[in-house]
Amino acid sequence: MRRRDIIAGLVVGLAICAMPASAQQTTPWVEGYNSKTRMVSGTVATAGGATRVVAGIEVSMADGWKTYWRSPGDAGGVPPYFDWAGSENLASAKVLYPAPERLKDASGDSIGYKKTVIFPVEIAAKDASKPVVIALTMEFGVCREICVPAEAKLRLVLPAASLAAAAAPLAASLDHVPRKAADRRDGDPAMKRATATLTGEKPVLTFEIAYPGGVDGADLFVEASDGIYLALPKKTRISGAVQSFEVVVDSGVEPDSLKGKTLTLTMVSKAGQAEASWKVE
Repeated sequence: MRRRDIIAGLVVGLAICAMPASAQQTTPWVEGYNSKTRMVSGTVATAGGATRVVAGIEVSMADGWKTYWRSPGDAGGVPPYFDWAGSENLASAKVLYPAPERLKDASGDSIGYKKTVIFPVEIAAKDASKPVVIALTMEFGVCREICVPAEAKLRLVLPAASLAAAAAPLAASLDHVPRKAADRRDGDPAMKRATATLTGEKPVLTFEIAYPGGVDGADLFVEASDGIYLALPKKTRISGAVQSFEVVVDSGVEPDSLKGKTLTLTMVSKAGQAEASWKVE
């Protein structure tokens, strides 16, 4: 992934939240440069009526500041990094990314979040009869005209039982994670057609995305594997509820390197969000 990081010569103080051994639902805030971070937790109902345990990493930023999605975009940036070393009885911690937005500034277009974002985390215990101690070191960037590296250490103890239901902000963030095809809702976008033209003077990928809930806020983000970075899609024609996008294959990407690769499409709008996979033939 290509990144152009604009890092100021500033050092952000490291704050450590050491939780007592008793169970906690929320950590105190870790104060940073124009931002603060904390961890929250709770349970959510599954489709089958059972419950699952989720944590949430909440980043709150001052007005005008932003942080990045897992792919920062054309202008570059610092994607978040999560280190769970030191956790106890933790089998897995899967970080989920709520639908991001395209952010425009003088340096170009990036992908990320403003004001507040909660990254939901699906938690699985090695032994469900025992508490889980979550120890997290998170590294991320908070940016305006400059990009400042930030780091926070958080520690949360989840009980083996009796964890309260997730608070509304965490539940809402989880609901805002792009859904797979099997879980799509009526207003969620869907890929209608995709083509790859990898020869000629202008190699290009084209996508037609249906937005049944309307095209307000419609956007598309495309990710490749193996360190291949694809430029942000550009909107082309629109026909009713179908928005077309074009990704020009340039910026050092060899068109033939895309053949056989499976791309991840993140489709967002005001009405819904979804994720799809497409193999380049």
